Amino acid sequence: MAKIIKPMKILAVSILLFSLCLIGAGQTKPFSVTGKTVSIYTTARDTGQKLSPAAPQKFAEKRQPTENEISVFVMPRKSFQTFLGIGGSFTDAAAETFAKLPADKQVEFLAAYFDKDRGIGYTLGRTTIHSSDFSSASYTYIEEGDRPLKTFSLAHDEKFRIPLIRRAIEKAGGKLLLFASPWSPPAFMKSNQTMLQGGKLLPEFRQTWADYFVKYIRAIEREGIPIWGVTIQNEPMATQRWESCIFTAEEERDFLKNYLGPTFWKNGLKDKKIIIWDHNRDLITHRVAAILDDPEAAKYVWGIGFHWYETWAGGQPMFENLELVNAMYPDKKLLFTEGTVEKFDPARLQFWDNGERYGRSMINDFNNGTVGWTDWNLLLDETGGPNHAANFCFAPLHADLKKGELIYTPSYYYIGHFSKFIKPGAKRIAAAASRSRLLTTAFLNPDGKIVTIVMNESDSTVKYNYVIGTASAEIEIPARAIQTLVL
Repeated sequence: MAKIIKPMKILAVSILLFSLCLIGAGQTKPFSVTGKTVSIYTTARDTGQKLSPAAPQKFAEKRQPTENEISVFVMPRKSFQTFLGIGGSFTDAAAETFAKLPADKQVEFLAAYFDKDRGIGYTLGRTTIHSSDFSSASYTYIEEGDRPLKTFSLAHDEKFRIPLIRRAIEKAGGKLLLFASPWSPPAFMKSNQTMLQGGKLLPEFRQTWADYFVKYIRAIEREGIPIWGVTIQNEPMATQRWESCIFTAEEERDFLKNYLGPTFWKNGLKDKKIIIWDHNRDLITHRVAAILDDPEAAKYVWGIGFHWYETWAGGQPMFENLELVNAMYPDKKLLFTEGTVEKFDPARLQFWDNGERYGRSMINDFNNGTVGWTDWNLLLDETGGPNHAANFCFAPLHADLKKGELIYTPSYYYIGHFSKFIKPGAKRIAAAASRSRLLTTAFLNPDGKIVTIVMNESDSTVKYNYVIGTASAEIEIPARAIQTLVL
């Protein structure tokens, strides 16, 4: 019997290996979408097109592209990071402005951001741990000097912010990833005895401040609002005239390693994501190395948050720093945690460059490994506030409270070209343009749809070949426009 079984085993193994070879051989065949059609959505300056559908285009077999043609190449088999989501921030300013809108405009606002069909389908959100500059005044959740935190209460947020977040979660289908960020500890915990103008967290209050995070998470989750994660400190290298607090790289590392991380784990919050840095791209490499090269600190870190304000003095976005950080620490996630257009001017609400700044940043951030992208204020009034430090800014949506209307800016539509079509769980796939006039990024959604964003910053219409595998479709993108292609 043994003499018969041995040859049978060999035969079975041979059949299995042959089958695997066939499967492997199949995977090397060129990717083909010949005969399929691609849906096209366009937003373009001076045209009236705003996330507007165009006639679908059909793929045909493609010859070798030439140097005289412009092409966008997408390679679905080459995948990178998993997409988390896109969203905005539930500041006091947004919530207070929302509360002043007429009831029908509140419904419109919620649909515009959080409805997956009628709006742009936000799935990610940020909120502040007590006040930021985008609050009507500074405040905390405790009475000043309350070291035991016995007076901790979210009563302030229950008036405006918590009701808005609840309605947003409902409109988003019952789920919204929400992370929280502090701008400053209470004044008595700081070296300068004020929440404003920088200062540092006093060493004797490090444990108290870590406990404050836990109090906050438990209190807001009792309100039916799950917290997915936290950042340690908003902009820890910026001394601002509003709420701010300075942490050196070593101070942030040690606070995380010795206080915040252990406190979360001890209190059953190990599942909460902790995000370091939460500041600009310029200094990100130094900060990340100082923290993540310490294994006792790194074990608490989910990812690295960053902003775009290194361009404030006329500099260029430092996207290459994201690429380096992603290569250095591939097990940690990159998350864009804040960006806004500053220096509000009501005459520039429809300034097209503001929208293009979003498109340019989002494409480059995603192409350099970013998993999610969070805008700043969801909503501001017609003055770019309220802001108790007069730091008035733009938002994708503004409310003209005198007229009871919502104002949609170009930024809203540019963000929508990503958030409406790319779904959580998507994989970024390889995409490249053959000419620098076009920027592009692409994702493969969980349902198998390929989503490609193409942006034309030039002042001329561009005709290009949209190439996937052995097939291509001929597409035209207007001047100063952004398109989303869905296959």
